[in-house]
Amino acid sequence: MDILFLGTGAGIPAKHRNVSSIALKLLEERKSIWLFDCGEATQHQILHTTLKPRKIEKIFITHLHGDHLYGLPGLLSSRSFQGGESELTLYGPKGIYDYVTISLTVTETHLKYPLKIIEIEEGIIFEDEKFKVEARLLDHGITSYGFRIIEKDRPGVLLADKLREAGVKPGPIYKKIKSGTDITLEDGRRLKAEEFVGKSQKGRVITVLGDTRVCENAVILAENADLLIHEATFSKDEEKLAYEYFHSTTVQAAEIAKQANVKQLCLTHISSRYEKEAWRQLGEEAKIVFANSEIAEDFKEIHIPLVK
Repeated sequence: MDILFLGTGAGIPAKHRNVSSIALKLLEERKSIWLFDCGEATQHQILHTTLKPRKIEKIFITHLHGDHLYGLPGLLSSRSFQGGESELTLYGPKGIYDYVTISLTVTETHLKYPLKIIEIEEGIIFEDEKFKVEARLLDHGITSYGFRIIEKDRPGVLLADKLREAGVKPGPIYKKIKSGTDITLEDGRRLKAEEFVGKSQKGRVITVLGDTRVCENAVILAENADLLIHEATFSKDEEKLAYEYFHSTTVQAAEIAKQANVKQLCLTHISSRYEKEAWRQLGEEAKIVFANSEIAEDFKEIHIPLVK
């Protein structure tokens, strides 16, 4: 599981930071990529990476400001030309359906794959046997969501040696025990699955927040997360400005990370007012409050390891 930042700037593209887009690489877990926001020129950014648009399975849009979704029509269209045939599901606030369908209709774009568009509300917006995604409203000028991506705990390793010691030969029984099913052997012995399967492996949690002021839901979504990705549009000295524009500062993001007891914080959505020389200082502001903080840059990649 890896996070790849495709765009880390706020508002408008800048020389060193494109606008918002984050790729969650789940290539080992489900052979796919999930995208969070799709600002202008996201597909251009992808060209500088090893990402394949056909691998994009889901796109989550935090809110409908242009710097978070102007890249959608182009990416959706290009995916057809780049071998994308599998279904893509798009999640976003009310209005995302009209934005996408009108854009594709007016340009007479015909996709070669099924596109499912879900206008979300608070709650669990996706769940299968491996992952769950929760959405909660944040505090922004328009409807803006944060997402908590939860990897479900993985079952423990089958203790095959122990089964062989018990006289059980490899076969269908192994699969049943691995799935947690108790087995009665032909000789009448009852095998409890839990005794032949190792301890389950704890799943990982990633929190991706849209644009927001400091709010309670940010803490709830980030609780005990392995990684919190939080906007930090302004420096600590611009708290009043951040509030007026419904954004957060570096220090406010760090305070959320501390309250939520996250393992790691990465700051993104950096205003173009801050030149490259100032980025280190922005990161240092956060570290004073929350030591394990860093500032994102375009194409920065973060690996989230399994807990051993």
